[in-house]
Amino acid sequence: MSNPPDLAKNISAPEPTEQSKLRKIVAASMAGTVVEWYEFFVYGTAVALGVFSVVFFPGETAKTGLIYGFSTYAIGFIARPLGGLVFGHFGDKIGRKKLLQLSIFIVGIATFLMGCIPAYGDATLGSGFSLDPAGAGIGIGAPVLLIILRFIQGFAVGGEWGGAVLLISEHAPKEKRAFYGSFPQVGVPLGNLVATVVMLVLYSTMDTTEFNHWGWRIAFWLSAVIVFIGWYIRRSVEDAPIFKQASEREAEIVSNRPAFVDVFRHYPREILVSMMCRAGENVLYYTVVTFSITYLSGVGIKPVPILTFMLIAHFLEIFWIPYVAAWADKIGRRPIYLAGALGMVAYAWVGFLLFDGSRNGGSPLFFTLGLVLGVFIHGLMYAVQPALMSEMFPTKIRYTAVSIGSQLTSVVSGSIAPLIGVALLGNVAAKGTAVGDITSANSTWGSVSIYIAAMGLVSVVGTLLYKETKGKDLAEVDAADPRLREAGVR
Repeated sequence: MSNPPDLAKNISAPEPTEQSKLRKIVAASMAGTVVEWYEFFVYGTAVALGVFSVVFFPGETAKTGLIYGFSTYAIGFIARPLGGLVFGHFGDKIGRKKLLQLSIFIVGIATFLMGCIPAYGDATLGSGFSLDPAGAGIGIGAPVLLIILRFIQGFAVGGEWGGAVLLISEHAPKEKRAFYGSFPQVGVPLGNLVATVVMLVLYSTMDTTEFNHWGWRIAFWLSAVIVFIGWYIRRSVEDAPIFKQASEREAEIVSNRPAFVDVFRHYPREILVSMMCRAGENVLYYTVVTFSITYLSGVGIKPVPILTFMLIAHFLEIFWIPYVAAWADKIGRRPIYLAGALGMVAYAWVGFLLFDGSRNGGSPLFFTLGLVLGVFIHGLMYAVQPALMSEMFPTKIRYTAVSIGSQLTSVVSGSIAPLIGVALLGNVAAKGTAVGDITSANSTWGSVSIYIAAMGLVSVVGTLLYKETKGKDLAEVDAADPRLREAGVR
């Protein structure tokens, strides 16, 4: 048996990417993220406004319709880990760019087709979108088609995040990796901002019947235009030099195992840490941007002001995320993430107290503060994630690893957060209303607060287990790859 080659000593940091190229890469990654999350959140907003309860689950009570709607919402999250594994596997082998172009195309097609699904069976809703000329709808086929397309959409989104953040993180200088890596994160509130604007315009310019009948579909059809713009911007970027260097070196590493096997074999602690850090953040975000719409509607706030002040919260988070990430480059990832996780525990009660302050004709300032505070606390964690996760794993399994840490966690956190919130909330009433009324509100959200705080504590523990990686060179991470020790073994 020959001695394995000392590959680690031959690994050096590639030359830094030119500033002009880095800006193009930032734009490409961010543009695609905006597109994909616009489409994902249009769906969530439609569910929260009760549209799908009426169109695809008619005849149910408001609460049951919401639970069905949020269940289809969760299906997209269930598909995300599978998408993360598939896209991660091929992204680690053939590059980030090609897989990112594919993911944006798949999401766009699925979202556009969702806007074409006929209604379940209410004649007033099925007309014009029904296979039956009389407008009787297509029955159970409607929610089945919705579920299939939602699964496809979630599958592609599962491959988006890891590729987008790594395309930037692997190009960025180590002293500014958190800052540059945060721009795909900015794409999430920006995509949500665009989705909120579209839904706000449609909802405020139509009566409820028109909006439930066909108005919501326009938001889904617009994805075709937005997808083309994102794909066009993305086509001109290239993979990072460190990925190309790692691909050349990979021929020296004898392994026919799928990347996820090596991830769990060599980096179980890092996967656990990344999942625990992600869990609370993901629950907080979907509580603030999706479940809060349902809650505020239930306590008597009209959808138009809710969407208007949600728009303010998204707008402010766009600037907050890179600001937080710049501080993470100065003082470290751990203290900022820990502040966000602890803040989430407190927000579990403070947020609902602010929401309740807007009841019964109270000032909209209260629920605006509730939304803004929520996204600011979320931003403390979310801004740091790309750098925190990318610095824990070597290049040739990094796409797979960060996708597992991010997307697998979303199945048991963000996907079911709105569903759990509705189930715990209590009295969402009356059959025949789109959302319903919440009575005795102060007694209904206590269980929801406990759930949010518990998930925040999970992220607190995960952050405490995390070993600071600020300033770490990705070439050093590659040099420490345990697979290198297996290289040359015949």
